[in-house]
This record gives sequence, structure tokens and C-alpha cells, in this order.
Amino acid sequence: MKPTLFVLAAGMGSRYGGLKQLDGLGPHGETIMDYSIYDAVRAGFGKVVFVIRHSFEQDFKNKIVKKYESVVPVEIVFQELEYLPEGFTLNPERVKPWGTNHAVLMGKDVIKEPFAVINADDFYGRESFQILADYLKEMTGKTNQYCMIGYRVGNTLSESGAVARGVSATDSEGYLTEVVERTHIERVGGQVQYQDEKGTMVSIPDNTPVSMNMWGFTPDYFDYSEKDFVQFLTENSDNLKSEYFIPLMVNKLVQNGTIKLKVLDTPSKWFGVTYAADRDAVVAKINALIEAGEYPEQLWK
Repeated sequence: MKPTLFVLAAGMGSRYGGLKQLDGLGPHGETIMDYSIYDAVRAGFGKVVFVIRHSFEQDFKNKIVKKYESVVPVEIVFQELEYLPEGFTLNPERVKPWGTNHAVLMGKDVIKEPFAVINADDFYGRESFQILADYLKEMTGKTNQYCMIGYRVGNTLSESGAVARGVSATDSEGYLTEVVERTHIERVGGQVQYQDEKGTMVSIPDNTPVSMNMWGFTPDYFDYSEKDFVQFLTENSDNLKSEYFIPLMVNKLVQNGTIKLKVLDTPSKWFGVTYAADRDAVVAKINALIEAGEYPEQLWK
């Protein structure tokens, strides 16, 4: 069974000031997402599911979905603030989305096979999709065995400033023991360092695995998340800023022994437009990959 690619794109409208500004970074206006879907299809993913918001549905179908329709089966699901479990009502003052794991829950009715989760606006690299697809194909029919692509932290930094990353710890067999969100990571004097809770800079090796929100799950993940989201809302419904993130759920399942999650090393360099100043560097990196033969000059003809 071919795995499904689940693309988190509900934040697009707000982040780009509308899809009209969805940034064309490739030589023929290709977006970062175009490269992800190209990589996923050639790695063996059989379907793409996008989670978006109703407010830009038509725009998204016209600008995005249309170009993939002849390439791979596509489905759309929606994430809205009011999509809550029975018994919960939305605080009218809440404007912040519920977070990445709430977005994942929106795929429950259309995804019945092993699936990958990625951000729409991150460049993950060809090798990462191949590694993930190969692992997910082996997960068909299994439960409680997940994975994530562990990027080497040195391959994910921005030259324009500090970044936030999920720094991951693994056991001797490469299974995740914990992922901790570090909000300030940068290279200082040639060394990768993060700022800990006390404000102290802590050095870590370049090859320390970090999560870039590229996960592999089987459908039982939806059931765990659904139950846990009820608990999350019970504890946080009045907190207008609280968000239900994937690492929150993953950490819980790992630490209570429900699941095992394999951290898969990748040689790929991650990149994205974290800062406006990153844009030119991303364009240059994509051009270099095209010149190296990784991608055709025009992805979708």
C-alpha cells in the first residue's frame, strides 16, 4: 500500500497575506510545496491530502490543486477554530489556531493508510522523502510504530538569525526518548548552541537530530490524538494562546510506552524562508539543486 502525504497548509493564507503572494522560488514560479510534492510522488507516495481553511478554498484549488490533479490523487480537508470535540464550544475571543496536531486530526476521515505529515512551506529534500516513503511502506498493517525524519541540526540553520527546533534525544537503537522545543538555536564561533531555560548557551554537535515537523504515522495516531485533545481542551480551553502541537502528543505516547518512534537520519539540508533575508539564499539553493540534476528546470509542464 502506498503511503499518503498530509500537507499542513491551513496557515498559508495568514502567513503569506493571501495565496496571491504564495512565493514562486523556482525558475518557473515553483513554490517550495511544488518541490515537496514532486519529491513525494517520485519516492512512492500515492495520495496527497491538504489541510487548509475554507476562507481560501477557491484560491487554493485554482492556484495549487489544479497543477497536481494529473500527477497524483488529491484531497482537501479543513481546519477551523470551531472544529472541536462534542461538549466543547469555542471561546469567542480565541483567534489563534489550535496548532499542528489539531490540523492532523482533520485528516481522520480520509486517511486510512500510513501517512507522512509535513509543513507546506519547508524544503525537506529528495533523500528525506525517499527515506520516509520506504519506512512507511513497511508500516502497512502495523500499529504503534511511528517515525520522524531527524535532520542534523547543522543542516537546518539560518544565516539570518536564531531559529527554533525540536531537539531530539534517542536511545541506543535510534528510537526517540524525548523531543524538546528549543526556541533559540544558532551557530556561535563555529559551534551550534541553544539557549536553555536559564538563558545559558549550551553547545551541541552538528549532527544532533532535530525535528522539522516531518513525521510518519499509522492511522491509530488519530485515535490517540482525538482522546488526548479532549484532555488538552479540558485543561486549556480558557487559555487563548495554548496550542496543541504534534511533539506534545508524540512525547506523551513515547514516555508512557504506548508507541515507539524511530528517528531516521537524513543527509538532506532543510531550508525555508524563516526571515525575509532568507529568500535569496533559498532561490540560490534551489537553482544549485537544478544545476546538479536533482530537479528538472520546470517541474510541472
